[in-house]
Amino acid sequence: MNSLAVSGTSALAGGIITLAFGRWDQLLWTFLFTIVLDYITGVLASIKDGTGLRSEIGFWGLTRKVLMLVVIVLAHQMDVLLSSGTDVIKTGAIYFYMSNELISITENYGRLGLPMPAKLRRIIAVLQNKDQEDDKPEK
Repeated sequence: MNSLAVSGTSALAGGIITLAFGRWDQLLWTFLFTIVLDYITGVLASIKDGTGLRSEIGFWGLTRKVLMLVVIVLAHQMDVLLSSGTDVIKTGAIYFYMSNELISITENYGRLGLPMPAKLRRIIAVLQNKDQEDDKPEK
């Protein structure tokens, strides 16, 4: 393949990513790592606990992760529109989604049967109960 074509393609991809996400910093790398780690631990936990791999569940899991990235792109664009010079909205969105991913990774870790500190297990149980309470319709 022509080196000019490779260079041009990678420059175009880099430009689009920069336009979409802004500066690619350590926070974005960490978030990307948590997304990949959550998916891998989820697949491993499904294999271990015997529920097996189902393409429909995998599709919706990947769709959810893509939509998280779309929200982060939108958050960055809102920061640009507000001309604040900071990425406050984008950073907040990343921290929100990253905390959910970390909870999911920890749940998957438990499903894999690996030892987990009791305090961490209780924190996850509280967060899961809070999430279930938020889903209940108000009376």
